Amino acid sequence: MTDYEVEHNISNQDAQSQPTTRRPDLSTFFSTLELVDTSDPQAHTNANAVPQPENMSAAFRLLANAFEMMRGRPADDGARGGSDLLAGMIEVLRQNADDPPTELKGVPDSFLDELERVPKKTLKPTDTCPICVNSFLEDQYPLVVQLPCHKDHYFDLDCIRPWLKLNSTCPLDRKELLKKQPPPPPEDDDDGEYDDMYA
Repeated sequence: MTDYEVEHNISNQDAQSQPTTRRPDLSTFFSTLELVDTSDPQAHTNANAVPQPENMSAAFRLLANAFEMMRGRPADDGARGGSDLLAGMIEVLRQNADDPPTELKGVPDSFLDELERVPKKTLKPTDTCPICVNSFLEDQYPLVVQLPCHKDHYFDLDCIRPWLKLNSTCPLDRKELLKKQPPPPPEDDDDGEYDDMYA
């Protein structure tokens, strides 16, 4: 036992009994995201704020590195089913880090809040998150969401949220998740009364 373990009353058994985390810590990513996410007018005092390219690049690189850590961790069942998906996601993130967009193309928090939640009782033991490749039911209180592009696209919210904050596409089928607003109909000039005198 080291002096540190003795001073802090930590035994080797305590250290070994610590549960392994399912995902890497994304606190630095979310701190950087605050610098580039100008979509929330309450969070930014300048309504015309434009994200700086170095901050955009850092956000994409931080998420790519976190996903790389997840990809390098062996899955519990030995299957690497999500590695191809994760490799593709990492590639997209690295491309955006090398050539950052001028504006963030992710979804707003309101979109994430409105995603349909999947009840725990409908999940099977074989259902896994395509990103972290862990069974949803490993978590005592799983927070699983269904993306609107397909009824079988289930993800852990903690896994899909960072991706959707940077990209508004489904990682599985690359479909755009935000509906494009139709342009407003042209205004009719005939709505008001016509006055011959001023014609």
